[in-house]
Amino acid sequence: MFSKNKCCMCHTIKTLISSFGANITVYELDELPNGLQVERALLVLGRRPSVPAVFIGQELVGGSNEIMSLHLEGNLVPLLKKAKALWL
Repeated sequence: MFSKNKCCMCHTIKTLISSFGANITVYELDELPNGLQVERALLVLGRRPSVPAVFIGQELVGGSNEIMSLHLEGNLVPLLKKAKALWL
């Protein structure tokens, strides 16, 4: 997941995914030396805003809207399981 420290939606998505027991890898763009370059690359991929940008199983799933929609539809946990991100 790509995030920024002061992004409230990033915090929400991190908390949600972690609450299922997933071991989430988070790259804080405002802490990375090349964070601005990574942010530009996310924008090229169509992420507006650039964060949060969530990858599950090496595939860009989307941002907060997509993750919350998957969760509300009951599809987030199965997707995390399929990617072997959960040990349930």
